[in-house]
Amino acid sequence: MGMREDLERIREEALEAIKAAGNEQELEPVRIRYSGKKGALTAILKTMGKLSAEERPVMGQLANEVRAQIEEKLGERFEALRAAALEEKLKAETLDVTMPGKAPKPGFRHPLTTTISDVRRVFESMGFQTVEGPEVELAYYNFDALNTSADHPARDPQDTFYITDDVVLRTQTSSVQVRTMQGKEPPIRVIAPGRVYRNDDLDATHSPLFHQIEGLLIDKGVRMSDLKGYLEVFAQSIFGEETRVRFRPHHFPFTEPSAEMDVSCFACGGKGCRLCKGEGWIEILGCGMVHPNVLRDCGISPEVYSGFAFGMGVERIAMLRYKIDEIRKFYDNDLRFLSQFNG
Repeated sequence: MGMREDLERIREEALEAIKAAGNEQELEPVRIRYSGKKGALTAILKTMGKLSAEERPVMGQLANEVRAQIEEKLGERFEALRAAALEEKLKAETLDVTMPGKAPKPGFRHPLTTTISDVRRVFESMGFQTVEGPEVELAYYNFDALNTSADHPARDPQDTFYITDDVVLRTQTSSVQVRTMQGKEPPIRVIAPGRVYRNDDLDATHSPLFHQIEGLLIDKGVRMSDLKGYLEVFAQSIFGEETRVRFRPHHFPFTEPSAEMDVSCFACGGKGCRLCKGEGWIEILGCGMVHPNVLRDCGISPEVYSGFAFGMGVERIAMLRYKIDEIRKFYDNDLRFLSQFNG
């Protein structure tokens, strides 16, 4: 009769534990303890073999009744607890339709995104196609193919982020121009916007990450005067129709002749002010005729084709357009600053 007493005790304990469980997390251990594969009922049933032939069917029937009752109460309790939890959740999430709503705040373009779009629109209207390339670049495309010798200062680790001796974070989107020249027959007319990286400390005018837009035109009979004409249209489209341009001799390894282009100060009309530091001119980009070595290394004959290239910093253009005095403001994610450019 000891087994009968054990079964009745298990029934009583299980029903009390089921009733006391306050949520599904508390009820699950009760199910495992009494009805699981290693539970109390299973342990007793394993001793059935020790009973006599007369006792075995009687105890078997009682054990089945206890198991059925426990499982029934477990199911009922699980359903009751789920219903109670759902009711509590619905109460907590009740929506008062009489309360005034919250107007959604529409997003808007970042000033850098707007500047890139505006510059792209100008050059695309003149037949240029936008192309992109990898930001993690082979040193060959970033330097060698651009006529930049191994001892050039730009290749120093103090200026460039090296991943390996042959892989860098691109310092300019000129690498996209090289890839385009090697993969496409002239005529070529492309602009390449994108992020670039320099080993600079972050201050008011420098950032280790910034954006460039570079342009390239390769065709027969391209001259320096063509470059001047295209860039003059660009400057007047971005800074105003009264804008004048001037070119100053400079040196870049990948162009010859090379120049830096200035625009007349749009704040003072060229008279001299704080923005242009009294000079009446503001530098905005570098440019020049594509060096014959670059054409030759890309499989383009400099005896047949010529071309020009230019490159500008997007942040600099945006700072001039919107009269922003610090490059860091573009990256601080301060809505007080960014919301000024809404619309």
